[in-house]
Amino acid sequence: MAEQSPKLTRIGLAGLAVMGQNLALNIAEKGFPISVYNRTTSKVDETIERAKVEGNLPVFGFHDPESFVNSIQKPRVIIMLVKAGAPVDQTIKTLSAYMEKGDCIIDGGNEWYENTERREKAAAESGLLYLGMGVSGGEEGARNGPSLMPGGSFEAYKYIEDIVLKVAAQVPDSGPCVTYIGKGGSGNFVKMIHNGIEYGDMQLIAEAYDVLKSVGKLSNEELHNVFTDWNKGELQSFLIEITADIFSIKDDKADGYLVDKVLDKTGMKGTGKWTVQQAAELSIAAPTIEASLDSRFLSGLKEERTEAAKVFKAGGFGDIIADQEVDKEKLIHDVRQALYASKICSYAQGMNLIRAKSIEKGWELTLGELARIWKGGCIIRAIFLDRIKQAYDRNADLANLLVDPEFAKEIIDRQSAWRRVVSLAINSGISTPGMSASLAYFDTYRRERLPANLVQAQRDYFGAHTYERVDMPGAFHTEWFKIAKKINN
Repeated sequence: MAEQSPKLTRIGLAGLAVMGQNLALNIAEKGFPISVYNRTTSKVDETIERAKVEGNLPVFGFHDPESFVNSIQKPRVIIMLVKAGAPVDQTIKTLSAYMEKGDCIIDGGNEWYENTERREKAAAESGLLYLGMGVSGGEEGARNGPSLMPGGSFEAYKYIEDIVLKVAAQVPDSGPCVTYIGKGGSGNFVKMIHNGIEYGDMQLIAEAYDVLKSVGKLSNEELHNVFTDWNKGELQSFLIEITADIFSIKDDKADGYLVDKVLDKTGMKGTGKWTVQQAAELSIAAPTIEASLDSRFLSGLKEERTEAAKVFKAGGFGDIIADQEVDKEKLIHDVRQALYASKICSYAQGMNLIRAKSIEKGWELTLGELARIWKGGCIIRAIFLDRIKQAYDRNADLANLLVDPEFAKEIIDRQSAWRRVVSLAINSGISTPGMSASLAYFDTYRRERLPANLVQAQRDYFGAHTYERVDMPGAFHTEWFKIAKKINN
Protein backbone atom coordinates (compact mmCIF):
# COMPACT_ATOMS: atom_id res chain seq x y z
CA MET A 1 0.00 0.00 0.00
CA ALA A 2 1.36 3.43 -0.95
CA GLU A 3 -0.79 5.70 1.17
CA GLN A 4 -3.81 4.97 3.33
CA SER A 5 -6.96 7.04 2.88
CA PRO A 6 -8.05 8.43 6.25
CA LYS A 7 -11.68 7.62 5.31
CA LEU A 8 -13.39 6.09 2.31
CA THR A 9 -12.86 7.89 -1.01
CA ARG A 10 -15.62 8.94 -3.41
CA ILE A 11 -14.33 7.08 -6.51
CA GLY A 12 -11.48 4.85 -7.74
CA LEU A 13 -9.38 4.84 -10.91
CA ALA A 14 -7.38 1.88 -12.22
CA GLY A 15 -4.81 2.30 -15.00
CA LEU A 16 -2.27 5.05 -14.49
CA ALA A 17 -0.69 5.77 -17.85
CA VAL A 18 -0.66 9.53 -18.52
CA MET A 19 -4.41 9.75 -19.37
CA GLY A 20 -5.32 7.86 -16.18
CA GLN A 21 -3.02 9.94 -14.00
CA ASN A 22 -4.33 13.20 -15.46
CA LEU A 23 -7.99 12.23 -15.10
CA ALA A 24 -7.41 11.14 -11.47
CA LEU A 25 -5.72 14.48 -10.66
CA ASN A 26 -8.54 16.37 -12.39
CA ILE A 27 -11.18 14.50 -10.32
CA ALA A 28 -9.23 15.14 -7.08
CA GLU A 29 -8.77 18.83 -7.93
CA LYS A 30 -12.55 19.20 -8.32
CA GLY A 31 -12.94 18.14 -4.67
CA PHE A 32 -13.56 14.38 -4.97
CA PRO A 33 -11.12 12.20 -2.96
CA ILE A 34 -9.96 9.40 -5.26
CA SER A 35 -8.24 6.03 -4.82
CA VAL A 36 -5.82 4.94 -7.54
CA TYR A 37 -4.36 1.57 -8.51
CA ASN A 38 -2.06 0.25 -11.23
CA ARG A 39 -0.67 -3.24 -11.83
CA THR A 40 2.83 -1.74 -12.15
CA THR A 41 3.05 -0.14 -8.71
CA SER A 42 5.67 2.49 -9.62
CA LYS A 43 2.91 4.32 -11.53
CA VAL A 44 0.88 4.52 -8.29
CA ASP A 45 3.78 6.20 -6.47
CA GLU A 46 4.36 8.53 -9.42
CA THR A 47 0.69 9.63 -9.33
CA ILE A 48 0.80 10.25 -5.56
CA GLU A 49 3.95 12.33 -6.02
CA ARG A 50 2.27 14.41 -8.75
CA ALA A 51 -0.79 14.90 -6.52
CA LYS A 52 1.46 16.40 -3.81
CA VAL A 53 3.33 18.65 -6.22
CA GLU A 54 0.18 19.80 -8.07
CA GLY A 55 -1.57 21.10 -4.94
CA ASN A 56 -1.69 18.40 -2.23
CA LEU A 57 -4.66 16.84 -4.02
CA PRO A 58 -6.75 14.11 -2.27
CA VAL A 59 -5.32 11.15 -4.23
CA PHE A 60 -4.70 7.89 -2.34
CA GLY A 61 -2.60 5.11 -3.86
CA PHE A 62 -2.86 1.35 -3.43
CA HIS A 63 -0.50 -1.40 -4.52
CA ASP A 64 -3.00 -4.26 -4.36
CA PRO A 65 -6.50 -4.52 -5.84
CA GLU A 66 -8.28 -5.63 -2.66
CA SER A 67 -7.26 -2.68 -0.49
CA PHE A 68 -7.90 -0.37 -3.48
CA VAL A 69 -11.50 -1.58 -3.90
CA ASN A 70 -12.16 -1.55 -0.14
CA SER A 71 -10.97 2.07 0.17
CA ILE A 72 -13.90 3.39 -1.92
CA GLN A 73 -17.28 4.33 -0.44
CA LYS A 74 -20.29 2.18 -1.39
CA PRO A 75 -21.80 1.88 -3.90
CA ARG A 76 -18.28 1.81 -5.31
CA VAL A 77 -17.49 3.47 -8.65
CA ILE A 78 -14.24 2.56 -10.43
CA ILE A 79 -13.02 4.05 -13.71
CA MET A 80 -10.65 1.90 -15.78
CA LEU A 81 -8.25 3.53 -18.22
CA VAL A 82 -6.39 0.56 -19.67
CA LYS A 83 -5.67 -0.60 -23.22
CA ALA A 84 -8.76 -1.78 -25.14
CA GLY A 85 -9.40 -5.50 -25.57
CA ALA A 86 -8.03 -8.26 -23.31
CA PRO A 87 -6.47 -5.87 -20.68
CA VAL A 88 -9.97 -4.50 -19.97
CA ASP A 89 -11.37 -8.01 -19.36
CA GLN A 90 -8.38 -8.80 -17.14
CA THR A 91 -8.84 -5.61 -15.08
CA ILE A 92 -12.58 -6.29 -14.67
CA LYS A 93 -11.76 -9.81 -13.46
CA THR A 94 -9.18 -8.54 -10.96
CA LEU A 95 -11.38 -5.79 -9.51
CA SER A 96 -14.78 -7.49 -9.57
CA ALA A 97 -13.44 -10.24 -7.29
CA TYR A 98 -13.63 -7.67 -4.45
CA MET A 99 -16.66 -5.68 -5.61
CA GLU A 100 -20.24 -6.11 -4.40
CA LYS A 101 -23.72 -6.00 -5.88
CA GLY A 102 -24.64 -2.43 -6.87
CA ASP A 103 -21.01 -1.34 -7.46
CA CYS A 104 -20.12 0.19 -10.81
CA ILE A 105 -17.30 -0.17 -13.35
CA ILE A 106 -16.63 2.49 -16.01
CA ASP A 107 -14.39 1.83 -19.01
CA GLY A 108 -12.86 5.15 -20.12
CA GLY A 109 -10.83 3.70 -23.01
CA ASN A 110 -11.41 3.66 -26.80
CA GLU A 111 -13.25 0.35 -26.81
CA TRP A 112 -15.19 -1.35 -29.58
CA TYR A 113 -18.84 -0.72 -28.65
CA GLU A 114 -19.92 -4.38 -28.86
CA ASN A 115 -17.29 -5.34 -26.27
CA THR A 116 -18.86 -2.79 -23.93
CA GLU A 117 -22.31 -4.28 -24.52
CA ARG A 118 -20.98 -7.78 -23.80
CA ARG A 119 -19.31 -6.59 -20.59
CA GLU A 120 -22.39 -4.68 -19.45
CA LYS A 121 -24.43 -7.88 -19.80
CA ALA A 122 -21.83 -9.97 -17.93
CA ALA A 123 -21.54 -7.33 -15.18
CA ALA A 124 -25.34 -7.27 -14.74
CA GLU A 125 -25.29 -11.05 -14.13
CA SER A 126 -22.96 -10.38 -11.16
CA GLY A 127 -25.13 -7.50 -9.96
CA LEU A 128 -22.64 -4.86 -11.14
CA LEU A 129 -23.42 -1.74 -13.17
CA TYR A 130 -21.33 -0.87 -16.23
CA LEU A 131 -20.64 2.21 -18.36
CA GLY A 132 -18.52 2.67 -21.48
CA MET A 133 -17.37 6.28 -21.42
CA GLY A 134 -15.60 7.95 -24.32
CA VAL A 135 -12.98 10.45 -23.10
CA SER A 136 -11.64 13.00 -25.59
CA GLY A 137 -9.11 15.77 -25.23
CA GLY A 138 -5.82 13.94 -24.97
CA GLU A 139 -3.56 14.32 -21.96
CA GLU A 140 -4.25 18.04 -21.54
CA GLY A 141 -8.02 17.51 -21.74
CA ALA A 142 -7.95 14.69 -19.17
CA ARG A 143 -6.13 16.96 -16.71
CA ASN A 144 -8.04 20.22 -17.24
CA GLY A 145 -11.42 19.22 -18.64
CA PRO A 146 -12.20 16.61 -21.33
CA SER A 147 -15.34 15.94 -23.33
CA LEU A 148 -16.99 12.88 -21.78
CA MET A 149 -19.38 10.48 -23.56
CA PRO A 150 -20.82 7.98 -21.06
CA GLY A 151 -23.19 5.26 -22.31
CA GLY A 152 -24.69 2.17 -20.72
CA SER A 153 -26.49 1.88 -17.41
CA PHE A 154 -28.40 5.13 -16.65
CA GLU A 155 -28.35 4.17 -12.96
CA ALA A 156 -24.55 4.03 -13.13
CA TYR A 157 -24.46 7.44 -14.82
CA LYS A 158 -26.47 8.86 -11.92
CA TYR A 159 -23.76 7.59 -9.51
CA ILE A 160 -21.14 9.75 -11.23
CA GLU A 161 -23.16 12.65 -12.60
CA ASP A 162 -22.03 15.06 -9.84
CA ILE A 163 -18.38 14.19 -10.61
CA VAL A 164 -18.47 14.31 -14.43
CA LEU A 165 -20.39 17.61 -14.49
CA LYS A 166 -17.44 19.21 -12.67
CA VAL A 167 -14.60 17.27 -14.28
CA ALA A 168 -15.70 17.83 -17.92
CA ALA A 169 -14.66 20.89 -19.92
CA GLN A 170 -16.86 23.89 -19.08
CA VAL A 171 -18.07 26.00 -22.01
CA PRO A 172 -19.68 29.39 -21.26
CA ASP A 173 -23.31 29.54 -22.45
CA SER A 174 -23.59 25.79 -23.12
CA GLY A 175 -22.35 24.14 -19.91
CA PRO A 176 -20.26 21.07 -19.09
CA CYS A 177 -19.12 18.94 -22.06
CA VAL A 178 -20.81 15.77 -20.85
CA THR A 179 -24.25 14.21 -21.18
CA TYR A 180 -25.73 10.75 -20.73
CA ILE A 181 -25.35 9.51 -24.32
CA GLY A 182 -27.67 6.51 -24.27
CA LYS A 183 -27.97 2.79 -23.66
CA GLY A 184 -25.53 -0.02 -24.40
CA GLY A 185 -22.31 0.80 -26.22
CA SER A 186 -23.55 4.18 -27.48
CA GLY A 187 -20.91 6.17 -25.54
CA ASN A 188 -18.08 4.20 -27.13
CA PHE A 189 -19.73 4.33 -30.55
CA VAL A 190 -20.12 8.12 -30.41
CA LYS A 191 -16.47 8.49 -29.33
CA MET A 192 -15.42 6.25 -32.23
CA ILE A 193 -17.28 8.43 -34.75
CA HIS A 194 -15.82 11.53 -33.06
CA ASN A 195 -12.40 10.04 -33.85
CA GLY A 196 -13.45 9.31 -37.45
CA ILE A 197 -14.48 12.96 -37.88
CA GLU A 198 -11.13 13.90 -36.31
CA TYR A 199 -9.33 11.80 -38.99
CA GLY A 200 -11.26 13.73 -41.67
CA ASP A 201 -10.52 17.11 -40.10
CA MET A 202 -6.78 16.40 -39.82
CA GLN A 203 -6.57 15.17 -43.42
CA LEU A 204 -8.38 18.25 -44.77
CA ILE A 205 -6.03 20.55 -42.83
CA ALA A 206 -3.02 18.60 -44.18
CA GLU A 207 -4.33 19.09 -47.74
CA ALA A 208 -4.80 22.83 -47.17
CA TYR A 209 -1.17 22.92 -45.97
CA ASP A 210 0.02 20.94 -49.00
CA VAL A 211 -1.67 23.24 -51.53
CA LEU A 212 -0.47 26.41 -49.78
CA LYS A 213 3.09 25.10 -49.42
CA SER A 214 3.53 23.16 -52.68
CA VAL A 215 1.58 25.40 -55.08
CA GLY A 216 1.50 28.71 -53.18
CA LYS A 217 5.12 28.32 -51.99
CA LEU A 218 4.23 29.69 -48.53
CA SER A 219 7.00 29.53 -45.94
CA ASN A 220 6.42 28.07 -42.48
CA GLU A 221 6.30 31.59 -41.10
CA GLU A 222 3.60 32.54 -43.61
CA LEU A 223 1.72 29.32 -42.87
CA HIS A 224 1.84 30.11 -39.14
CA ASN A 225 0.34 33.54 -39.83
CA VAL A 226 -2.36 32.14 -42.14
CA PHE A 227 -3.52 29.48 -39.66
CA THR A 228 -3.37 31.98 -36.78
CA ASP A 229 -5.62 34.28 -38.80
CA TRP A 230 -7.99 31.42 -39.73
CA ASN A 231 -8.29 30.56 -36.05
CA LYS A 232 -9.95 33.94 -35.43
CA GLY A 233 -12.90 33.24 -37.73
CA GLU A 234 -15.28 30.49 -38.82
CA LEU A 235 -12.48 27.86 -38.75
CA GLN A 236 -11.60 28.58 -35.10
CA SER A 237 -10.82 25.20 -33.54
CA PHE A 238 -8.31 23.23 -31.51
CA LEU A 239 -6.83 21.54 -34.61
CA ILE A 240 -6.33 24.84 -36.49
CA GLU A 241 -4.77 26.35 -33.34
CA ILE A 242 -2.25 23.53 -32.86
CA THR A 243 -1.47 23.57 -36.60
CA ALA A 244 -0.54 27.26 -36.33
CA ASP A 245 1.68 26.39 -33.35
CA ILE A 246 3.42 23.55 -35.21
CA PHE A 247 4.52 25.90 -38.02
CA SER A 248 6.22 28.22 -35.51
CA ILE A 249 8.43 25.63 -33.81
CA LYS A 250 12.10 25.54 -34.80
CA ASP A 251 14.08 22.31 -34.80
CA ASP A 252 16.15 21.90 -31.62
CA LYS A 253 18.44 19.29 -33.24
CA ALA A 254 19.30 21.04 -36.52
CA ASP A 255 18.59 24.15 -38.57
CA GLY A 256 15.13 24.98 -39.86
CA TYR A 257 11.63 24.13 -38.68
CA LEU A 258 10.71 20.90 -36.93
CA VAL A 259 7.64 20.17 -39.10
CA ASP A 260 9.91 19.72 -42.14
CA LYS A 261 11.94 17.05 -40.29
CA VAL A 262 8.95 14.94 -39.25
CA LEU A 263 8.68 11.74 -41.34
CA ASP A 264 5.61 11.80 -43.62
CA LYS A 265 4.16 8.59 -42.22
CA THR A 266 0.98 8.77 -40.10
CA GLY A 267 0.24 6.26 -37.36
CA MET A 268 -3.21 5.15 -36.18
CA LYS A 269 -4.79 3.15 -33.39
CA GLY A 270 -7.91 1.75 -35.10
CA THR A 271 -10.90 4.02 -34.39
CA GLY A 272 -10.77 5.49 -37.93
CA LYS A 273 -10.78 2.00 -39.41
CA TRP A 274 -13.74 1.01 -37.20
CA THR A 275 -15.63 4.12 -38.37
CA VAL A 276 -15.15 3.18 -42.03
CA GLN A 277 -16.15 -0.43 -41.35
CA GLN A 278 -19.34 0.78 -39.66
CA ALA A 279 -20.07 3.09 -42.59
CA ALA A 280 -19.96 0.03 -44.87
CA GLU A 281 -22.09 -2.04 -42.47
CA LEU A 282 -24.72 0.71 -42.24
CA SER A 283 -24.60 1.61 -45.98
CA ILE A 284 -23.84 5.24 -45.10
CA ALA A 285 -21.52 7.16 -47.44
CA ALA A 286 -18.54 8.57 -45.52
CA PRO A 287 -16.07 9.34 -48.33
CA THR A 288 -14.19 12.15 -46.53
CA ILE A 289 -13.46 9.93 -43.53
CA GLU A 290 -12.62 7.01 -45.86
CA ALA A 291 -10.21 9.23 -47.86
CA SER A 292 -8.44 10.22 -44.63
CA LEU A 293 -7.97 6.57 -43.70
CA ASP A 294 -6.69 5.65 -47.18
CA SER A 295 -4.27 8.59 -46.98
CA ARG A 296 -2.84 7.18 -43.75
CA PHE A 297 -2.45 3.76 -45.40
CA LEU A 298 -0.62 5.33 -48.38
CA SER A 299 1.55 7.47 -46.10
CA GLY A 300 2.74 4.24 -44.51
CA LEU A 301 4.22 3.12 -47.84
CA LYS A 302 7.12 5.57 -47.54
CA GLU A 303 9.72 3.26 -49.10
CA GLU A 304 7.41 2.32 -52.00
CA ARG A 305 6.58 5.97 -52.64
CA THR A 306 10.26 6.88 -52.69
CA GLU A 307 10.87 4.18 -55.31
CA ALA A 308 7.78 5.18 -57.31
CA ALA A 309 8.99 8.80 -57.41
CA LYS A 310 12.25 7.57 -58.97
CA VAL A 311 10.43 5.42 -61.56
CA PHE A 312 8.20 8.26 -62.73
CA LYS A 313 11.01 10.80 -62.68
CA ALA A 314 13.14 8.49 -64.83
CA GLY A 315 10.19 8.15 -67.20
CA GLY A 316 10.11 11.93 -67.57
CA PHE A 317 7.25 12.51 -65.16
CA GLY A 318 8.38 14.35 -62.06
CA ASP A 319 6.63 17.10 -60.15
CA ILE A 320 4.21 18.92 -62.42
CA ILE A 321 3.69 21.88 -60.14
CA ALA A 322 3.83 24.76 -62.56
CA ASP A 323 6.16 27.63 -61.81
CA GLN A 324 3.37 30.01 -62.72
CA GLU A 325 2.93 33.09 -60.62
CA VAL A 326 0.31 32.36 -57.97
CA ASP A 327 -1.72 35.11 -56.36
CA LYS A 328 -0.99 34.11 -52.76
CA GLU A 329 -3.78 36.14 -51.19
CA LYS A 330 -6.38 34.71 -53.59
CA LEU A 331 -5.07 31.17 -53.01
CA ILE A 332 -5.20 31.59 -49.22
CA HIS A 333 -8.78 32.87 -49.52
CA ASP A 334 -9.83 29.98 -51.77
CA VAL A 335 -8.19 27.30 -49.63
CA ARG A 336 -9.93 28.70 -46.55
CA GLN A 337 -13.32 28.38 -48.32
CA ALA A 338 -12.52 24.87 -49.59
CA LEU A 339 -11.43 23.72 -46.13
CA TYR A 340 -14.63 24.97 -44.51
CA ALA A 341 -16.96 23.50 -47.14
CA SER A 342 -15.14 20.13 -47.01
CA LYS A 343 -15.36 20.15 -43.21
CA ILE A 344 -19.16 20.53 -43.37
CA CYS A 345 -19.26 17.34 -45.48
CA SER A 346 -17.05 15.43 -43.04
CA TYR A 347 -19.24 16.31 -40.05
CA ALA A 348 -22.41 15.59 -42.06
CA GLN A 349 -21.09 12.08 -42.75
CA GLY A 350 -20.20 11.49 -39.08
CA MET A 351 -23.61 12.67 -37.86
CA ASN A 352 -25.37 10.46 -40.45
CA LEU A 353 -23.41 7.45 -39.15
CA ILE A 354 -24.44 8.19 -35.57
CA ARG A 355 -28.08 8.63 -36.53
CA ALA A 356 -28.17 5.39 -38.58
CA LYS A 357 -26.64 3.39 -35.71
CA SER A 358 -28.98 5.02 -33.20
CA ILE A 359 -31.99 3.95 -35.30
CA GLU A 360 -30.61 0.41 -35.75
CA LYS A 361 -29.97 -0.03 -32.01
CA GLY A 362 -32.86 2.04 -30.64
CA TRP A 363 -30.47 4.33 -28.74
CA GLU A 364 -32.50 7.52 -29.37
CA LEU A 365 -29.34 9.68 -29.57
CA THR A 366 -29.72 13.48 -29.70
CA LEU A 367 -27.38 14.84 -32.40
CA GLY A 368 -27.60 18.48 -31.25
CA GLU A 369 -26.56 17.46 -27.74
CA LEU A 370 -23.52 15.61 -29.14
CA ALA A 371 -22.46 18.76 -31.00
CA ARG A 372 -22.81 20.67 -27.69
CA ILE A 373 -20.57 18.33 -25.67
CA TRP A 374 -17.92 18.43 -28.42
CA LYS A 375 -17.65 22.23 -28.18
CA GLY A 376 -15.01 22.01 -25.44
CA GLY A 377 -12.36 19.64 -24.14
CA CYS A 378 -12.20 17.35 -27.16
CA ILE A 379 -9.86 17.23 -30.16
CA ILE A 380 -12.55 18.32 -32.65
CA ARG A 381 -13.74 21.22 -30.50
CA ALA A 382 -14.59 24.12 -32.80
CA ILE A 383 -16.77 27.21 -32.99
CA PHE A 384 -18.38 25.48 -35.96
CA LEU A 385 -20.09 22.96 -33.61
CA ASP A 386 -22.31 25.79 -32.37
CA ARG A 387 -23.73 25.99 -35.88
CA ILE A 388 -24.29 22.22 -35.98
CA LYS A 389 -26.15 22.32 -32.66
CA GLN A 390 -28.33 25.18 -33.96
CA ALA A 391 -29.06 23.23 -37.16
CA TYR A 392 -30.36 20.25 -35.14
CA ASP A 393 -32.21 22.61 -32.76
CA ARG A 394 -33.99 24.04 -35.80
CA ASN A 395 -34.81 20.57 -37.11
CA ALA A 396 -34.05 17.46 -35.04
CA ASP A 397 -34.96 15.26 -38.04
CA LEU A 398 -32.63 17.05 -40.47
CA ALA A 399 -31.82 14.52 -43.23
CA ASN A 400 -28.29 15.89 -43.74
CA LEU A 401 -26.37 18.93 -42.48
CA LEU A 402 -25.89 19.96 -46.12
CA VAL A 403 -29.59 20.82 -46.46
CA ASP A 404 -29.82 22.93 -43.31
CA PRO A 405 -30.62 26.40 -44.77
CA GLU A 406 -27.59 28.08 -43.16
CA PHE A 407 -25.08 25.38 -44.11
CA ALA A 408 -26.57 25.15 -47.62
CA LYS A 409 -26.01 28.89 -48.07
CA GLU A 410 -22.43 28.65 -46.78
CA ILE A 411 -21.63 25.85 -49.22
CA ILE A 412 -23.22 27.73 -52.15
CA ASP A 413 -21.12 30.79 -51.25
CA ARG A 414 -17.92 28.71 -51.16
CA GLN A 415 -18.37 26.15 -53.92
CA SER A 416 -16.62 28.15 -56.67
CA ALA A 417 -13.49 28.59 -54.53
CA TRP A 418 -13.72 24.91 -53.52
CA ARG A 419 -13.75 23.82 -57.18
CA ARG A 420 -10.84 26.15 -57.99
CA VAL A 421 -8.70 24.61 -55.23
CA VAL A 422 -9.47 21.00 -56.20
CA SER A 423 -8.86 21.77 -59.91
CA LEU A 424 -5.62 23.60 -59.14
CA ALA A 425 -4.43 20.68 -57.01
CA ILE A 426 -5.28 18.12 -59.73
CA ASN A 427 -3.55 20.17 -62.42
CA SER A 428 -0.51 20.59 -60.18
CA GLY A 429 -0.22 16.87 -59.38
CA ILE A 430 -1.08 17.41 -55.73
CA SER A 431 -3.50 14.89 -54.22
CA THR A 432 -6.37 16.33 -52.17
CA PRO A 433 -8.38 13.16 -51.54
CA GLY A 434 -10.37 14.60 -48.62
CA MET A 435 -11.38 17.81 -50.38
CA SER A 436 -12.07 15.96 -53.65
CA ALA A 437 -14.15 13.30 -51.88
CA SER A 438 -16.10 16.00 -50.01
CA LEU A 439 -16.80 17.87 -53.24
CA ALA A 440 -17.92 14.65 -54.98
CA TYR A 441 -20.16 13.88 -51.98
CA PHE A 442 -21.76 17.32 -52.21
CA ASP A 443 -22.17 17.12 -56.00
CA THR A 444 -23.69 13.65 -55.77
CA TYR A 445 -26.06 14.50 -52.93
CA ARG A 446 -27.40 17.67 -54.54
CA ARG A 447 -28.20 16.05 -57.93
CA GLU A 448 -31.72 14.83 -58.49
CA ARG A 449 -30.62 12.29 -61.10
CA LEU A 450 -27.44 10.22 -61.09
CA PRO A 451 -26.00 7.72 -63.60
CA ALA A 452 -27.04 4.93 -61.21
CA ASN A 453 -29.74 4.00 -63.74
CA LEU A 454 -27.00 2.60 -66.00
CA VAL A 455 -25.43 0.58 -63.16
CA GLN A 456 -28.83 -0.91 -62.30
CA ALA A 457 -29.44 -1.72 -65.98
CA GLN A 458 -26.07 -3.53 -66.07
CA ARG A 459 -27.02 -5.50 -62.93
CA ASP A 460 -30.28 -6.54 -64.55
CA TYR A 461 -28.47 -7.45 -67.80
CA PHE A 462 -25.96 -9.87 -66.26
CA GLY A 463 -27.75 -10.96 -63.07
CA ALA A 464 -31.50 -10.44 -63.59
CA HIS A 465 -31.52 -8.22 -60.50
CA THR A 466 -34.55 -6.27 -61.84
CA TYR A 467 -34.98 -2.49 -61.79
CA GLU A 468 -37.60 0.10 -60.97
CA ARG A 469 -38.86 2.69 -63.46
CA VAL A 470 -39.23 6.45 -63.08
CA ASP A 471 -42.65 6.47 -64.76
CA MET A 472 -44.53 3.54 -63.21
CA PRO A 473 -44.39 1.45 -60.01
CA GLY A 474 -43.16 -2.14 -59.76
CA ALA A 475 -40.07 -4.27 -60.39
CA PHE A 476 -39.08 -4.96 -64.00
CA HIS A 477 -36.73 -7.33 -65.76
CA THR A 478 -35.63 -7.06 -69.40
CA GLU A 479 -33.93 -9.73 -71.54
CA TRP A 480 -31.27 -7.18 -72.54
CA PHE A 481 -28.97 -9.77 -74.10
CA LYS A 482 -31.65 -11.27 -76.37
CA ILE A 483 -32.90 -7.85 -77.51
CA ALA A 484 -29.34 -6.59 -78.12
CA LYS A 485 -28.54 -9.73 -80.14
CA LYS A 486 -31.57 -9.14 -82.37
CA ILE A 487 -30.78 -5.46 -82.90
CA ASN A 488 -27.08 -5.97 -83.54
CA ASN A 489 -27.38 -8.97 -85.88
